[in-house]
Amino acid sequence: MLVSVSDECVCCGACEAINPDVFSVDSTARVNLNKIEGNEQDCIDAALICPVNAIWIDDIF
Repeated sequence: MLVSVSDECVCCGACEAINPDVFSVDSTARVNLNKIEGNEQDCIDAALICPVNAIWIDDIF
């Protein structure tokens, strides 16, 4: 799974609240790619709750 955050991010912190190991937010949002494995459902939940749909998920196997 590949997770990224687009430039539309408003840094609301919702994704970080779901999983601070995967997402970190200060002046921009970042994804810790090393923490995605095992936290896939949290990534999906973060993408669904993002108020501006800034989290993109690609399933790459």
